[in-house]
Amino acid sequence: MIERIVLTILIAFLWLFLFVFQNYMSTFWAILFLCGFMSLYCIYMQVALKHQKIKLRKKPEELNWNYKPFVSVMIPAHNEQDVIEKTVENINSMDYEKFEIILIDDRSEDNTAEKLKELEQKYDRVRAVIRDKDAFPGKSAVLNEVLPLSKGEAVLVFDADARVNPDFLTKLVPHLEKDNVGAVQARKVIINREENFLTRCQDNEYALDTHFQVGRNSIKGAVELRGNGELIKREALDDINGWNNYTITDDLDMSTRLHIKGWDVRFCADVCVYEEAVVKFIPLLKQRRRWVEGSIRRYLEHFWGVLFSKDMSLRVSIDMIAYITEFILPFWMISEICFQAFKYVKESPNCISSSLLVSIVVCGFFTTGLLYSVRKYNHLSRWQSVKQAIETGIFLCCVWFPIVVFIVFKIIFFKKTMDWGKTQHGVTKVIDNNSEKELQKIENTEEIQSEEKQAI
Repeated sequence: MIERIVLTILIAFLWLFLFVFQNYMSTFWAILFLCGFMSLYCIYMQVALKHQKIKLRKKPEELNWNYKPFVSVMIPAHNEQDVIEKTVENINSMDYEKFEIILIDDRSEDNTAEKLKELEQKYDRVRAVIRDKDAFPGKSAVLNEVLPLSKGEAVLVFDADARVNPDFLTKLVPHLEKDNVGAVQARKVIINREENFLTRCQDNEYALDTHFQVGRNSIKGAVELRGNGELIKREALDDINGWNNYTITDDLDMSTRLHIKGWDVRFCADVCVYEEAVVKFIPLLKQRRRWVEGSIRRYLEHFWGVLFSKDMSLRVSIDMIAYITEFILPFWMISEICFQAFKYVKESPNCISSSLLVSIVVCGFFTTGLLYSVRKYNHLSRWQSVKQAIETGIFLCCVWFPIVVFIVFKIIFFKKTMDWGKTQHGVTKVIDNNSEKELQKIENTEEIQSEEKQAI
């Protein structure tokens, strides 16, 4: 109920602002203010990133490679019989010495539970936990249930389709050592990128997310966990009482609660976790619907903590508030266009052309970010970078904008439901048959990039 009230108040203020703005101010200044704010914030992140690189060249970051806590690797599995065996085989081959693997069957309706038991017999460090059929559903509940059974000083969470390089933990763990660091997120990469148009767009979207995460990391802002490949310190988990059972995005909710408690969350772009992209449009919409709804609800649920936390630094607060505009902006733009279109139909004075111009400018802003991101992280040619940035920009507008508007109305007018919209794994041949080949291809690209960095 509190989420509904807070969101209603925020939307009322937004519409009031639009009404006052349209009647007393010029739309030109809206364009100028909006573009100026977004540009200044991005410039700030880019300057901070450049400064960080210069600083690291003069004095490289000193990581304590002797810091080797015992790690509990947790892999929840719900109807994952097609992928879980290859995933465990891959994870078990990590060269880190001190870790255990806990596989959790979450009320599966296929043969996942039997698979997990077989894997427990096959590998010494693997333990299988089979949940009761009437257990509380959801990934958060799964992880909370097995947390007391784990021995790790840190917890590493993987999705059931995850693939990593052998040195994944060896390279990621040292970033967790500092006392104020509560969690570290690895960079997520799509392994079946070339399967179709949707998978390419998702990988480009991940590249843009990497760009923003790297920027937020450079200013020590509100870096977020992404569910797959997240390493969390046990002390931090205890401090926030584990995962929130009543959220549909456990990673985003945990990120916010960690920041509110004053914990630092870091992003490690040089360590990758590879996962399968959704290959069909309707399942993709369901996944994105869950992401958007979970992200908006966590801000509403922790609204006062975000604004008034005594433990959260000012830069994290500002960064988090700036990030919230990602969800306010689509609703603002669509509301503005609807208001102006209504005036146009009524033949009243309107600024519909200026409103459409604002939309084009905002889309162009994100397309520019995509161009930079896919060029840098996906190593595409200039022409392919431009082409795919435009394609992905259109894809994001067509997917994110309607979903944000739908979720806003859903939260206000409908009862909250715990609908996870499970992502189906194992539908692509890349994961099952060609994973080694694809991983090697990506690894070679990463090695080339690393050599280029060292040359610079």
